Amino acid sequence: MRAGWLLARHEVRLLGSLALWVVRRTHGTKSGSAFGYARGQGAMTAGFAFVCLVETVALSVLLRQWPAVHAAVLFLDVYTVVFVVALHASSVVRPHVLHVEGGSLRIRRYVHVDLCVPLERIASVRRELRMTHERAEDELDVEVGSRTTVTLTLTEPVTHVTFLGRRREVRLVRFHADDADGLVRALGRARV
Repeated sequence: MRAGWLLARHEVRLLGSLALWVVRRTHGTKSGSAFGYARGQGAMTAGFAFVCLVETVALSVLLRQWPAVHAAVLFLDVYTVVFVVALHASSVVRPHVLHVEGGSLRIRRYVHVDLCVPLERIASVRRELRMTHERAEDELDVEVGSRTTVTLTLTEPVTHVTFLGRRREVRLVRFHADDADGLVRALGRARV
């Protein structure tokens, strides 16, 4: 039952992100500096949405003689296109946010990851491009296009809540930012 509630909440957040994208607003960035991560995946997402759209048209033509099947498949196909576009929208409207006054860095990816790291817990920050990531117990890799560009080492662990609500403690966080150098510099200034 809890998993169903979490999935429904996920869908509502995605559709909310799509609405924010249409009106050109962002989520949670009013009191901080935003650092995007969606630039590198836009073309791939557009290509995937186009393929889904072509599939929708093709199946609509192929299934036109079976109205019930046609209606069900058309609904699923249209929803898939909306879902893919909403995923991209969520990555645009939910950037990473550095709150200097609040003393935290909010690391996000779509509506799946939203990790708040207090600045006083950051031992070191560095620009590091990584294309491969092996899973480790106390590490979190927030990849975009299979890459990360910023690595945070923490003095104390922070709690990451997974998509389905599992909690885990992480001491090392790797994530992607389009302007990784600018984010590393801003974090350096904020931690002084």
